[in-house]
Amino acid sequence: MDLILKYFPHLTETQIEQFKQLEPLYADWNAQINVISRKDFSEFYERHVLHSLGIAKFIRFNDKTKVLDVGTGGGFPGIPLAIMFPEVQFHLVDSIGKKIKVVNGVAESLGLKNVRADQVRAEDLKEKYDFVVSRAVTRLPDFVKWIRTNISRKQQNALPNGVIYLKGGDLTAEVKPFGKRIFLQDLSQFFEEPFFETKKVLHLPI
Repeated sequence: MDLILKYFPHLTETQIEQFKQLEPLYADWNAQINVISRKDFSEFYERHVLHSLGIAKFIRFNDKTKVLDVGTGGGFPGIPLAIMFPEVQFHLVDSIGKKIKVVNGVAESLGLKNVRADQVRAEDLKEKYDFVVSRAVTRLPDFVKWIRTNISRKQQNALPNGVIYLKGGDLTAEVKPFGKRIFLQDLSQFFEEPFFETKKVLHLPI
């Protein structure tokens, strides 16, 4: 939790309390439904919460922005972002029902009114969103095919509407099809922990 305050020192009391509750909530749910690797759980705030909040360092969503989180798993990056941006609407989707059960349970316990979660495949969605976010659910070209019709044409943020994607490693081949349209930002520019040395946030306007 100290890590969150280190990089986001201006949180409200409500946000601080919600972030504090995340670890015990996920520990409880993880004992029932395994949504976070056991070996990773000791680094919960760094590898899951702070990693998700890399998007909050990259863009400050304006109020009433609509964000879709595809392949959310247990709620990342959507749940930490929903805490950070209480006036932004988040729709978290995953094809696995038990993961959505966890997301709904966590959101309810935290009193997050700006989150809804559904068991649905991204390619079956008909709604429009300003941004689609995700943490490395598949190769980016495949991901874009799933969601390209779900991006709204109406712009209301400093960055153009499109995909904001968290991923690590060598992405040269993966981003090549998009040429100069895609922007890559090293998360090590925001966070000094070694975990973030190879992690990036990608923005692809659509």
